[in-house]
Amino acid sequence: MYIKTVKLKDLRALSVIIAVLLVLAALMIVIIGASKHKTIDYDLKTESDRQQFLADMGWKVGKKYESCRQVTIPEKFTAVYKNYNELQKQQGFDLSEYKGKNVTIYTYAVKNYKNSQNPEAIKATLIVYKGKLIGGDVCSIELNGFMQGLRNRDAK
Repeated sequence: MYIKTVKLKDLRALSVIIAVLLVLAALMIVIIGASKHKTIDYDLKTESDRQQFLADMGWKVGKKYESCRQVTIPEKFTAVYKNYNELQKQQGFDLSEYKGKNVTIYTYAVKNYKNSQNPEAIKATLIVYKGKLIGGDVCSIELNGFMQGLRNRDAK
């Protein structure tokens, strides 16, 4: 029979090491979780803020929005909303955090979309909640149009 004895001092050191490892593991989980839900924080309270944001994204738009309307993000997402929210998540937004909230949607005419057959059909949409950008897109409103994120991939 083999018997091993452990000094009390060794157990204290071991418990300190285990505690430190547990704290480090918890920190890693928090950091990884935070990076997955990284959001972009844009303050768009004024027309000037929205104009500057769209210019920073590479878009030339009219001097003022074409439309401004209030909508409520639905409590339950349909397939269309789920797909749209996937586009938002790719940009660092997540509309599911705003279910049931009233938001403002600003629509702008885009004047510099490359390769557009009908420039009047290209629109930029900004979704704003309490002055903060929570989503948006650039799309063609024509039949068989397209939808993309807010950044102009052709802008230099």
